[in-house]
Amino acid sequence: MSGLALKGSIKDDSLPIVPNAGIWIEHGFIKSIDTYQTLKKKVPLAATEIMYLEKDYVGLPGFVDAHTHICYAGTRAQDYALRNAGKSYLEIAKAGGGIWDTVTQTRKASETTLIKGIIQRAKRHLMDGITTIEVKSGYGLSVTEELKMLRAIKEANSQIETDLIATCLAAHTFPKDYRGNISDYVEEMTAHLFPLLKEERLTNRVDAFIEEGAFSNKVITPYFEKAQEMGFDITVHADQFSTGGSEVAVNFKAVSADHLEVSSNKEISLLAKSNVIATALPGASIGLGCSFTPARKILDAGGALAIASDWNPGSAPMGNLVAQAAMLGTFQKLTNAEVFAGITFRAAAALNKKDRGRLEVGCMGDIVAYPGADYREILYQQGSLKPSMVWKKGQLIS
Repeated sequence: MSGLALKGSIKDDSLPIVPNAGIWIEHGFIKSIDTYQTLKKKVPLAATEIMYLEKDYVGLPGFVDAHTHICYAGTRAQDYALRNAGKSYLEIAKAGGGIWDTVTQTRKASETTLIKGIIQRAKRHLMDGITTIEVKSGYGLSVTEELKMLRAIKEANSQIETDLIATCLAAHTFPKDYRGNISDYVEEMTAHLFPLLKEERLTNRVDAFIEEGAFSNKVITPYFEKAQEMGFDITVHADQFSTGGSEVAVNFKAVSADHLEVSSNKEISLLAKSNVIATALPGASIGLGCSFTPARKILDAGGALAIASDWNPGSAPMGNLVAQAAMLGTFQKLTNAEVFAGITFRAAAALNKKDRGRLEVGCMGDIVAYPGADYREILYQQGSLKPSMVWKKGQLIS
């Protein structure tokens, strides 16, 4: 994926492919890539561990899932059944299901239980070649409970090989049990939660869900103003059911705007002219039975498109990033190069990470190897072809 542009469309014939390749990794980072025979002449063999692969494999950068909610407790199987029976996402939420159901179950769970759940889901992701995973809070919705979730994410990160990138989503929805109005809640999060995030080094990322039944553009403004003032990276749940969130993302120079299922030409143009990464979440479209993010239009307008799983217990329970990315490619007519870019270096950019997502000198030695000699088989098999090997920082993990 080296040398490819961050923004705009990509043709498959522009993919840089090194045949009979060797990768030299030192201290977890790539030092050189060349043909195996050429590289063998450069490397000080006496001080090197060599892994020679006899069969044909396709090597790609470790995948990056830039939007997940894998810190949670409980299930929302009932919501899924109700949606398929004709109820809308917003109707289910108003009746006591939806995000608030998961909030209730997550609050009841201990920090230890949350840690175990995160690790279990992250390990499943790792087996599919995902070596970096963003993980949001947002099912706590109080200072105490949001801290519990973010501490669980931090502890889980210390126990597994995968990199977990935490994001504070305290503005996920307005908590039903809050004694005060929505503006009071926003002020409490900025005044009492944000400083603790910095103090405990729990995250440097802040997110908000801008939508009917969640937070309006006006209400969320002081939340993002404070986040910006304190040096947090900003990301936005935008344009899922109604527009407006992507404009907020552009105005606050967010690193990404995620969802975008109902973005019109106006929003697409705004995003394409900005440095905001547009993140498609096909898992939510599949889970909710709604339209996909207009990925083709975003790319053709010159935007940067990442693809993430949105793995969560409600709208996107599948959690299979490669399968979802392949399906998005089918419905939106994306090239293989565009899909792979969306789950490698463009997804890394949505996390403000420049040290991963490409196999090139200076990048992290995160590699996923698939059996066979044709990279096109990976998306062609829509998630059913599994990696043979996964390396994290040069260490063989699976």
